[in-house]
Amino acid sequence: MPRATLHLRPPDPRQSVALFAQIANAIADHIRAGRLACGDVLPGSRSLARELGVDRDTVIAAYTDLEAQGFITTVPRTGSVVASVVASVVADLPRATRSPPGGRARRGFARQLGFALDPGPQISAAPPHPANAIVLAAGVPDLRLVPSELIARAYRRAMRRHPEAALGYTTAPTGHVRLRTALAQLVRESRGIPASADDVMITRGSQMALDLTARAIVRPGDVVCVEALGYRPSWGTMERAGGRLIGVPVDAGGIDVDALARICERTAVRLVYVTPHHQYPTTAVLTAGRRAQLLALARAHRFAILEDDYDHEFHYEGRPVLPLATTDPDGVVIYIGTLSKILAPGLRLGFVVAPRPLIERLARERYLVDRQGDHALELAIAELIEDDELGRHTRKMRRIYHSRRDALVEALRDALGDRLSFHVPTGGIALWAEAPGVDADRWCKRAAERGVVFQPGSVFCLTPARLAAVRFGYAASTEAELRLAVRRLAQCI
Repeated sequence: MPRATLHLRPPDPRQSVALFAQIANAIADHIRAGRLACGDVLPGSRSLARELGVDRDTVIAAYTDLEAQGFITTVPRTGSVVASVVASVVADLPRATRSPPGGRARRGFARQLGFALDPGPQISAAPPHPANAIVLAAGVPDLRLVPSELIARAYRRAMRRHPEAALGYTTAPTGHVRLRTALAQLVRESRGIPASADDVMITRGSQMALDLTARAIVRPGDVVCVEALGYRPSWGTMERAGGRLIGVPVDAGGIDVDALARICERTAVRLVYVTPHHQYPTTAVLTAGRRAQLLALARAHRFAILEDDYDHEFHYEGRPVLPLATTDPDGVVIYIGTLSKILAPGLRLGFVVAPRPLIERLARERYLVDRQGDHALELAIAELIEDDELGRHTRKMRRIYHSRRDALVEALRDALGDRLSFHVPTGGIALWAEAPGVDADRWCKRAAERGVVFQPGSVFCLTPARLAAVRFGYAASTEAELRLAVRRLAQCI
């Protein structure tokens, strides 16, 4: 039987792909493109090896790989033959889906999706910013100050002392009990929340905590009330769970609980998501009267309160206001915290404190998508909490961020005092300012061109709107960087 003629380029030893795989891929492309038909006999291994300048074993390995993939089959006394199933399927493919000559010049397998797919959630990712820009956005900590060596040493000790606990499967999707115990003590002592380890669940960041809570509580069609200026990713989790969002106004005293009460009179509310310690993004602190009113409203209308306390550690004037969860005798508050602002967001460590029936439900939700967390990391962070290393680092960062807040406030008053109006935040790591008469979105774009990145108020609106307000995060920049950033902002307003 005549053998097919292959026009193959010799394999390139400089590529990261093995020589036999290059040969196999080239022959497979010929079959996909229809240049080799069902029953075509491939050249013998010796002749193809001579033609390509490789040893015979390389060609045999290529043929073996093709046979394993189902492209060819071995026929006694004939040799390697193009398989009938593959050839017939390829022949029926629309011409546009076949590989072009030299198919692998296009990297990877670019294939059309052969089934229906809904668009999925819309993600408003921040545009890339210029290299070396001063970033006043997102409220992230200064990663240059992360105690990475402390964390690394604790991580190594956890791996060495507890290898099975750190590296094996567990039956605890709530997280390692040692970190849950340490966090329970932390929230009892620093926030007054009466919690034990069984009331705590560790998550991969606060976003996972938000998602799991939404899955556990929100049913399709349920009304979820959120602050009308707020955190977009949290809204997305509620909507994906089937929630129908209703925005509640915010002002200098936090969420307007009277407006929320009027909503409750009109419709059944399932969940209320709030950021009472420092309202996101305005940094307003929910007043004592509204706190009591909100808890009473939840008790009367039997809705859950999801309290996101994303930056509790950073308070500069007086004592920090205690969480809603501290005075929650009726078990209506689900408290979410994070270690991202203290340490680094890349560590992905958040936690939930809630009544145990809900913790058990969250654990079942979590088991389906992430059987357990990073127990090695959890053991390491537990050690840092137990030894007060985390506490010392937090106190250090509180002093630094306090100074940076003051530097930003002074620079804004000196350079933009006639254009911006703001209250000095009592805590947190960001400042909210109103800019009457200023196109904040346009200002944001012009500032990025000059190497300063910040967020205009419009990105925090529940419904599309242009807002004459801006948010500046100050934790990630030194005092000198903040002063330079403000000078550039003044030049382009």
